[in-house]
Amino acid sequence: MFKFFERLLKPTDIPEQPVPPPGLVAFFWFYARQARGLFAALFVVGFMVALLDTTIPIFIGRVVTLVTSNEPATLFAEHWSLLVAMAAILVIVRPAAITTQNLLQNQAIAANVTNRIRWQNHWHVVRQSWSFFQDDFAGRIANRVMQTGPAIRETVVQLITGVWYILVYGTSALILLASADPWLALPVVLWFVGYVVLLYVMVPRMRDRSKEVSEARSLLTGRVVDSYTNILTVKLFARAREEDAYVRDAIDMHSSSFYRTLRLNTLFSFFLVSLNAMLVTGTAGIAMVLWTRGQVSVGTVAMSLPLAWQINTISGWVAYQVTNVFENVGVVQEGMLTIARPITLLDQVDAPELQVPRGEIRFDDVRFGYGRETSIGDDGEQRYAVIDGLSLVVKPGEKIGLIGRSGAGKSTIVNLLLRFFDLEGGRILIDGTDIAMVTQESLRAQISVVTQDTSLLHRSIGDNIRYGKPSATHAEIVRAAELAHADGFIETLEDWKGRHGYDAHVGERGVKLSGGQRQRVAIARVILKDAPILVLDEATSALDSEVEAAIQSSLDTLMAKKTVIAIAHRLSTIARMDRLIVIDDGRIVEQGSHDELLRLGGHYAALWTRQSGGFIDVQGAQAAE
Repeated sequence: MFKFFERLLKPTDIPEQPVPPPGLVAFFWFYARQARGLFAALFVVGFMVALLDTTIPIFIGRVVTLVTSNEPATLFAEHWSLLVAMAAILVIVRPAAITTQNLLQNQAIAANVTNRIRWQNHWHVVRQSWSFFQDDFAGRIANRVMQTGPAIRETVVQLITGVWYILVYGTSALILLASADPWLALPVVLWFVGYVVLLYVMVPRMRDRSKEVSEARSLLTGRVVDSYTNILTVKLFARAREEDAYVRDAIDMHSSSFYRTLRLNTLFSFFLVSLNAMLVTGTAGIAMVLWTRGQVSVGTVAMSLPLAWQINTISGWVAYQVTNVFENVGVVQEGMLTIARPITLLDQVDAPELQVPRGEIRFDDVRFGYGRETSIGDDGEQRYAVIDGLSLVVKPGEKIGLIGRSGAGKSTIVNLLLRFFDLEGGRILIDGTDIAMVTQESLRAQISVVTQDTSLLHRSIGDNIRYGKPSATHAEIVRAAELAHADGFIETLEDWKGRHGYDAHVGERGVKLSGGQRQRVAIARVILKDAPILVLDEATSALDSEVEAAIQSSLDTLMAKKTVIAIAHRLSTIARMDRLIVIDDGRIVEQGSHDELLRLGGHYAALWTRQSGGFIDVQGAQAAE
């Protein structure tokens, strides 16, 4: 029975419409409509449960009437069928309806709807551009992805159950009490008016305060995760107290927002309790006055008091639900800041996959400045902040090195080649195909990258290497590790759960490994990927000279028959490239082989002669300009 309800909705289906709409109601409906059959069933069953609960005061009044108007000896003989029917409703029908409601709410909706929303949020967010993640805390993004799902599900469920209870109970009470005597309905009518006014005044304020709390909670989560993610920096600079202050400030902000919300909750509770007390007292007083005048029976009095008390109990429950609803609405509103954002870096409609038969790369008058305003140069031409009219052809199989001081635009050129950003002018072509016209995934599948700051996934060594080729066998993984000179240390690894070698997990971002070990795993991953275009961005910066020399032959093997773009501050590592490109202020100022540039006696020669320990002397390089 449980599995039947649990299988009514699959959490991990690919969304038909990947981008959630920005409006609050549309955002809710975007997710709720995917389970509209389940919510409709919950709506119907909720009505049945509310209707069955309303029969309890009626049964109480009926039993009191039967007891007071019949002799004990004849009570069961004359009214057994009515008593059995009431008992069957209370013992069989009502529990069955409540169980069905729980199965729908718990088994079919709770986990499935929550995790479907989380899955689709992640599916959308993970496809955002790289700059999207650079602009926010990873912890805050994750918090919004995780919290929006339960907030939407709870809001819809609470609205469905709360609306039925208040409508069914309120309407039933009015009909039953008014049919006995119109005066008995007066306290309920006045209570309804007061309840609506109370909700009208308090709910918008509760919604706004809840949004503030949610934003403060996400900020707090982001700061805590930021501290944990960069714990090594915290330790190295002995800044635990500063991190305490950084997090304490966020906790104080959250506490202040929380206090304001809780004050409203307490005031709301006070006014509601007072309103309910007047309802019960007024109903009891009018019922007793009418009974003393002979206008109603004892059974009516016995029915009216439980009805009033149930309205009292239900109104408190509904008020609690309303409070939760608007707290959840605040969470959803805050989550929409991250989730309901269109993907800015999109593939063209029906974009084909990139094919790279040769590996030629052409930068054609490329201009880019991260969206900053352009300026006018001394020559009167428009200048871009980072890359300004760069044109370059890298022949198939050619190995080039990009050289320049920090901020010259070397890494930006690589990021544009990978289409992490759209160009502001010009084109980049691979084998004659504009990279803006093909799918981003196919483009990046054809380019292998080894970066200076290598982060590994918190998975096994084998899984990290296999990331380069998901279909790889264990033998292929081991071979790639051997070529990267990583197999020696991998065989000695053991993690905190006793897993060894290629099954050992590396810790978050690979913190269990040294920088050189992480770099060799990254190189093994790229060797396994075997893409026709290779980018080395300070690829050996984390390696000592002995290890670098040991894997240099592997890099030579890796670079064979590939188009290579290498970036390095240590000029000795790229001096033997086919061609060196010197970049300054986003433009090519020199190019040629190592020997040609030395004979030229320009920027590169100045950089070469001013190196200290094989690294660029930045001040000297600037002086040489």
